[in-house]
Amino acid sequence: MSLCPLCQYDALSHFDEDNKRVYLRCSQCHLVVVPQRYLLSDEDEKNTYDQHRNDPDDIRYRHFLGRAVNPLLAQLPKHAQGLDFGCGSGPTISVMAAEAGITMNNYDLYYHHVPENLARSYDFITMTEVIEHIADARSLLKQLNTLLHAGGILAVMTKLVEQKQVFNQWYYKGDPTHICFYSIETFEWIAQHFGWRLEVIDIDVVFFHKN
Repeated sequence: MSLCPLCQYDALSHFDEDNKRVYLRCSQCHLVVVPQRYLLSDEDEKNTYDQHRNDPDDIRYRHFLGRAVNPLLAQLPKHAQGLDFGCGSGPTISVMAAEAGITMNNYDLYYHHVPENLARSYDFITMTEVIEHIADARSLLKQLNTLLHAGGILAVMTKLVEQKQVFNQWYYKGDPTHICFYSIETFEWIAQHFGWRLEVIDIDVVFFHKN
């Protein structure tokens, strides 16, 4: 029997399917997940990411990220140091933060693979449009928890899973690199599991505060 990749519960049930993939839902943390057999190879995954054109000079992209970045910057002291985890090929959040006088490092498995940036601690970490790509979110969240100072903030942006009645037509699941889909209930489980405080910022933005 398959285990939930987030909470390790063994009660995954059929949630939906289309002509490409099947989607299962965990009855404990409510994560909706794509079975492992549908996961792309590293090469195919990177080829998909190579088609993205994220540019720090793109005003629309900045506006999109701003729904997470602006509320975050408003909560940070000027001396705060952060990490943009999964920054992609065109790191932008670190540029926006620098303009506000905040220092950030970048990390991305494919485009900014700098292991030493995962060997220090931070006042805040951003993950915008990243967590839905991660097969082993449990291990990643444990790692990020160790990188966060006490009182630190983990800012997450991802589209929240649609209700089953409309999930089948949901554009967000059409990306083959999107393999895990979160809801507020899932984020509540994460907060409880790690002892974090959950703050809902926007319809697809949450902050986890490390106590």
